[in-house]
Amino acid sequence: MKIGLLECDHVLERFRHIAGDYRDMFAALFHRHAPQITLRAYDTCNGEVPSSLDSCDAYLTTGSRFSAYDDVDWIHALKNFVRRIHEAKKPFVGVCFGHQIMAEALGGKVARAEVGWGVGVHSVEVISPELWMRPEQSSCGLQYMHQDQVERLPEDGVVIGRSDHCPVAMFRIGDSTLGIQAHPEFPKAYSEALLLDRIERIGGERVNEALASLDLPTDESVVAKWIVEFLEGRTRKL
Repeated sequence: MKIGLLECDHVLERFRHIAGDYRDMFAALFHRHAPQITLRAYDTCNGEVPSSLDSCDAYLTTGSRFSAYDDVDWIHALKNFVRRIHEAKKPFVGVCFGHQIMAEALGGKVARAEVGWGVGVHSVEVISPELWMRPEQSSCGLQYMHQDQVERLPEDGVVIGRSDHCPVAMFRIGDSTLGIQAHPEFPKAYSEALLLDRIERIGGERVNEALASLDLPTDESVVAKWIVEFLEGRTRKL
């Protein structure tokens, strides 16, 4: 299966020695846990989107330093593309910013989280298990790095998972569109570098708590398999 990776940002040059750019992190995630996947990257934050919905079997959208509600041309274009994907029932997964774009594009609302930054490792409680969630787990630890979150779901949105700081940690719209607020692609070293770089923005106490949490076990392998199960199951229905 070929996944179109819609890149909504790029890793800063001073951090690229850690794990490369977003395309490299996702490639490494799938290579380790779902080697049947191939990625085709699109530099979406610089205006590149697929010429046709059929250019790839499915699509995945990365995180970003931008907000899903920013009045920026490429974000408007991405929302239009997400709406086209959804109308065509093309399999789609949004990660972090992509999760939020999916909500905004399809009738929901994203805003600054009242609880502040969601950073470090948090447990996602699965409150609505689905068949594609194999292997089965009632919760999973994942890395977070976000200031915004989904405040209102689109009309047909279904919450699948929640975190202590994030009521909409995973949600689905229809049968083909899935959002995940966390970052299963982030290696620990990259999260640590971002936290140390953002102490003034996030706050020292929260950064210290987040840094300590990075030693907790995480379940990116499980979530990578869930993503593939979700996308492959939807692809077979097309």
